[in-house]
Amino acid sequence: MQKRIIIKLFMVLIFFTSNLFAENLQKCKFNNKKAIPCLIISKTSNTSAYSIQGVNKTVISKQDIINSGAIDINDVLNMVPGLDLKQNGQRGQSTSLFMRGTNSNHTLVLLNGIAINDQSTTQGLHNFGQDFVQTIQQIEIYKGANGSHFGPSAIGGAINFITAIDYQNNFSVSGFDQNNNSTSGNYSKITKNGWRYNLIGSTTGSKTDSAKYGGKEDDGTENHQINFNSEKWINDNLKFRSTLYSRKTKSDYDGSSTDEFGYIADDKMYVIQTGFDRFEKNIEDTLTFHYNNYDRDYENGGYIDEFLSESFVAKVERRIKKTNKISFGLGSDYKYDWGSFVDNGSWSTPSVKGNIDNLGFFGNTGYKFSESTILSLYGRIDEHKTTGTIPTYKINFKKLINKFNLSLTHSTGLRNPSLYELYGHNGRTDSYKHVANPKAKSEKSRTNELIVEYNFLENISIKTTAYRTSIQDALLYNSNFNGGTGYTNTVKDLNQDGLETEFNLKGKNQILSLFNTISSSKQLNGSHQLNRPDSTYGAKFFKKFRTNLFGSFNLNYSYKHYGKVFDYAPGIKKVDSSDIMDLSLAKKIFNNLWSVNISNLLNEKYQRPQGYNQDGRQIRIRFKKSY
Repeated sequence: MQKRIIIKLFMVLIFFTSNLFAENLQKCKFNNKKAIPCLIISKTSNTSAYSIQGVNKTVISKQDIINSGAIDINDVLNMVPGLDLKQNGQRGQSTSLFMRGTNSNHTLVLLNGIAINDQSTTQGLHNFGQDFVQTIQQIEIYKGANGSHFGPSAIGGAINFITAIDYQNNFSVSGFDQNNNSTSGNYSKITKNGWRYNLIGSTTGSKTDSAKYGGKEDDGTENHQINFNSEKWINDNLKFRSTLYSRKTKSDYDGSSTDEFGYIADDKMYVIQTGFDRFEKNIEDTLTFHYNNYDRDYENGGYIDEFLSESFVAKVERRIKKTNKISFGLGSDYKYDWGSFVDNGSWSTPSVKGNIDNLGFFGNTGYKFSESTILSLYGRIDEHKTTGTIPTYKINFKKLINKFNLSLTHSTGLRNPSLYELYGHNGRTDSYKHVANPKAKSEKSRTNELIVEYNFLENISIKTTAYRTSIQDALLYNSNFNGGTGYTNTVKDLNQDGLETEFNLKGKNQILSLFNTISSSKQLNGSHQLNRPDSTYGAKFFKKFRTNLFGSFNLNYSYKHYGKVFDYAPGIKKVDSSDIMDLSLAKKIFNNLWSVNISNLLNEKYQRPQGYNQDGRQIRIRFKKSY
């Protein structure tokens, strides 16, 4: 009861310290030629000048990340409405993300617009617990079926990590003891002949309690990242760009929510990405080549289990603004995935070894009936090695009526089976009697979305999104598949319904956002999906204060109520909700930035999922020097 009262007092304080008539935040954009560091304006795949208006896109900038005091990706995504995370313990532990109630393998993860989901995992999903934010410039979130934009696996949506050049040279260190700290450095240079280089490196350590709830040992993680970016304008119309990215995360894992005897996970990822951008009057061309490699080792009882995967992607796209009324775009991409999983312990046989490829063709058009009315059409065809040819599409209609912005979207998506689902155990059963399913079909989805936004004033708005997603041919685990266990398509649909509401106020020196999400995720028989709350709500608040006593300083506050969810506890039943508050204070002293970041301000004790401990209150001191 006391915590609830404190939370309400914080909410009242936030509301009354906001200036409802403050000026707009100065809009700023990233100028790619003049190297002005600000918000990066990236291109969404399969869009053009007018059809880009039909994309539901949330952008989290580098400055937003700094203001929040975030250490890893989970710190950032936890505060986004419609995104729910489940982490098997504290920082660095395995983490699944559920976007709008869809499954954890229904969110496609991208790096600079190219898919990077790990094909050596059981269902090709992404482990968000391995990602830290120090070398990330921007995070983009695309909610809803986005198959026509990004291809397979974007049934619930997509998350895009941007690693563009950071022109603000700096060094930063933060933490609260020798086991819990983070250091990072950034250096950029523009040479006389026009080359631009950027090197970012970071290391983060965390060690608190056991991942097992009520456990005795201390589990920890270490993360190291290096990101090297380069680009050069070859002439006024042609730019070369390149990114090299390396990430290594080593974590102590527990065997299960009841087994504290765990193992050490060593997760390494390498990316090489390069390409060209060409600009002419009303035409923009992009060509990208991408290679990524996952190398994961798990040391368990003297045995080392090895997971390996590689992906190669080639992508070309053209955007054309034909007239002041119409724009269109077209392109193609090819993706080759190879993976291998060798368990040297209990199975002693290859669990996965194989390859898949996918060829996609896509196109879009946007028609501008007037300044207030735009119709956007998007289409894509994917040719997969095992599932064949599958089309996806999206239709969006946007209309401005006085102070109302209306957006209506119908979209489709798909997820192709992973290497494990197709070729698990190399066609043989293991001690768990797993049976591969090389005839598995693609999962397919349909999503309807209505967005209504009302602008009270230029800087005050309320936005409501209603959505419904249905997934057919769901590829689910079956304990009675062909005499063993495996993944098979089911006739039972998965249905997700939700309502997201956001109130936003933007002033010259402050931003206030209040949000609420009501959602339902069920199978056709009415059974609930696990780890997806029926309700979440919260607030985000940022303000620059100017006082006579302390001078100027920044305050960043966030609060999220995570509602009750169905989980194993034991048996399937609803488990308790949680209320998490974070607070950051930052001030410049002699042109150096000092900040205090308090996570889990009220020291909430909670499990998510049930049986796994989450971090209590932590107070981090941060120093950042720019030069």
